[in-house]
Amino acid sequence: MKDANWRVAISGVKPEIDAGRFSVKRVVGERVTVSADLVADGHEVVSGDLLWRRAGERRWHHVPLLALGNDRYEAAFTAEEPGGYEYTLRGYVDGFRTWRRDLEKRLNAGQDVGDDLLLGSEVVSRAAGRAGKAERSTLETAARRLRTPAADRLTFALSEELLALVAEWPDLEAATTYERTLRVVVDRERAAFSAWYEIFPRSTSPEPGRPGTFRDLIARLPYVAELGFDVVYLPPIHPIGRAFRKGKNNALEARPGEPGSPWAIGSAEGGHTAIDPGLGTIGDFRAVLARAKELGMEVALDLAFQCSPDHPLVREHPEWFRKRPDGSIQYAENPPKKYQDIYPLDFGTADRPGLWAALREIVVHWVREGVRIFRVDNPHTKSFAFWEWLISDVRASHPDVIFLSEAFTRPKLMYHLAKLGFTQSYTYFTWRESRIEFTDYLTELTQTEVAEFFRPNFWPNTPDILPKHLHGAGRGAFLSRLVLAATLSSSYGIYGPAFELLENVPREPGSEEYLDSEKYEVRCWDLDKRGSLRHEIALLNRIRRENPAFRRNRTLRFHGTSNEQILAFSKTDDDGRNAILVFVNLEPQYVHSCFSNLYLPALSLPWDRPFTVHDLIDDRRYTWQGPRNFVELNPSRFPAHVFRVEV
Repeated sequence: MKDANWRVAISGVKPEIDAGRFSVKRVVGERVTVSADLVADGHEVVSGDLLWRRAGERRWHHVPLLALGNDRYEAAFTAEEPGGYEYTLRGYVDGFRTWRRDLEKRLNAGQDVGDDLLLGSEVVSRAAGRAGKAERSTLETAARRLRTPAADRLTFALSEELLALVAEWPDLEAATTYERTLRVVVDRERAAFSAWYEIFPRSTSPEPGRPGTFRDLIARLPYVAELGFDVVYLPPIHPIGRAFRKGKNNALEARPGEPGSPWAIGSAEGGHTAIDPGLGTIGDFRAVLARAKELGMEVALDLAFQCSPDHPLVREHPEWFRKRPDGSIQYAENPPKKYQDIYPLDFGTADRPGLWAALREIVVHWVREGVRIFRVDNPHTKSFAFWEWLISDVRASHPDVIFLSEAFTRPKLMYHLAKLGFTQSYTYFTWRESRIEFTDYLTELTQTEVAEFFRPNFWPNTPDILPKHLHGAGRGAFLSRLVLAATLSSSYGIYGPAFELLENVPREPGSEEYLDSEKYEVRCWDLDKRGSLRHEIALLNRIRRENPAFRRNRTLRFHGTSNEQILAFSKTDDDGRNAILVFVNLEPQYVHSCFSNLYLPALSLPWDRPFTVHDLIDDRRYTWQGPRNFVELNPSRFPAHVFRVEV
C-alpha cells in the first residue's frame, strides 16, 4: 500500500530501456536528457528533480525539472568521464509555487491579498526551517518582509530572487521518487565517431609471392593514416590450424603452401593468446600498436571464440566443445555453409565457469598488451549471459574498451546484443539500396528508442560480403556507397584495399563471396592502381573530421526530392551551427537530377532569404533560396554533393 502522503505519480520516463533492465549509451561530454510525466491529485503545482550520480557514489546530484507543458517535464546532465552513471526522478507538490501562482491570479482579479501574503510568509518560514545555516537567516528575513506593509512587498513576493531562494529548500517529506534507478554507460568519443579500415597483415607485402608480416604492416600504416581512418582492424592474427584447412576460394582441401582461413584459430604454436609465427613476434605486434598510435590510429583485434581442430583447448578441454551423437566434436555449420576447419565452443557445457574464465583471460591478455578495441565475430551464436558478464567485467576495470558486434542476423537479436553491452554494431546498411529502404531503416536507427542503445557502424563491404550492387560495378557505384556509409552514420568502415581498388568480381554469379577471397589466400595489392579511390576516401574522411555534424546520428533528417533515385538528408551539430546537406545518386550508372523539397527548419534556414551551399567535394558554392532547388548528379564527375550550409 502506498504511503498516505504520496501525491505525485511519475510515468512515461525516457530514456528507459525495457523497464530499466538495460543501460542507455552516451559518450563523454554528451548530455543525458531525461523526460517524464508528473501529475498530482488536486490543483497544486508539481515540481521535481532529475537525480544522477556516478555508479558507486552515495550522494545524488539534482537538476530541477523544466515544465514542457501538458504535464511533461525534462532535465539533463552531462557525463564527464567514461564509466557507469545512474539516474532517477523525484516529484513533489510545490507549496511555494502553488502560493505564488494563486497570488498572481488574485492580483489579476483585483482581489485583496493581505491574507495571502501572510500565508506566503508561513511557507517561506517553513523553508527557512529546512535550510542550512548560511541560507536560514536570509529566508527568515524574507518571511518577515512578506509580513510587513512595505511598498515593494508584492514585487518581492513575485520576484525570481525569492523563487530561486525558496526552491533550493523544497518540502520533500511527501516527495515521490521514481520506482526505478536507471543506468547510463558512458564511453569515450571513438565509441560513437570512428572510421575503420580492415586489413589482412599477411597481404601487406609489396613483393608478390611473399606473405606479409607485422613489419610490412607497419610500413603500410602511413597509407591507412593518409586515407583518414582512425581504427585499423586486423582479422585474427593467431596460429592457423592445419586440420581441414580451407584452400583457395573456400576449397575443402588446401594445396601445399596455402595459408588457410585466419578464423580457424589454433595450432601446435598456440591459441588465442599466441601470434602466427609467419606474422612475427609479440614484440613486432607491440611495434604495430606503437606506430599506429604515432599516426593517430588504434588497432582493433578480431575476437573469434572458436577453435580449429588443432587448437590446444581441444586437447586440454574437450568438454568445452559440442559433440555429435558418436562423441566426436561437431564442426561449425550455418546451413548450407559448412566450416569443417572450425569447432564451436559449447556455452552450455557443465564447466561454464572454467570456459568463461578462460575466454575472459583471452580478452584481458590483449587489453594488457594495449588493445582497446575488439571486433567480435558472430556474437549471436554465443551465450547472451556470457556477453553481458564479460563486457561488464572487462569494462569495470577498463571503461575505455570498445566491442563491435558482427552479428548479421535478425533485427531484434542484433538490438538485444547491443542492450547487453556491445558498444557498436554491424547493420543492414550493406544491403539497403532504395530511397524508401534508407529512409525507413535510418529513421528506425536514429529517431526511435533504438538510438538510445544501438550504435550503427556502416560497412559497404566486408571480406565475407561483396553485395550484389557492387558486382561488376565501377567507380560511381563504389563512391555512392562510400558517401552513404561515411555520411549517414557517425561510424563506418571499409574492407581494404579491396574497396578502394574496386574489387567487384564474385566467386560465381549471385554469390556474395569474392573471387580469390583474401580469407583463403595471400593477396598482393597494387595501391597505385589506376582508378583507386584513395584520394576520394581521404577527402571524405577529412570532411567528416572537420564538420561536427557528422559526429552524431540523432540530428539526421531526410528531405524530399522529385527523383526517387536521389537521396537527400541533412545533419547538424548540437547547436545547429554546423549544418550539412547531402545528395546521393542511388543509380550511379546514370546521370540523375531533381528539385529538392528541403525542410528548412532542420537547417535553421529562413524561408524568405537566400543562403549558400558549399560543396565540400569540388569546392564550389551555389546560392539557393527556399525549399525548391535544382540538383544534378553526374557519376562521371562525382555521384554525390556534400554541402555545408552557409547563411
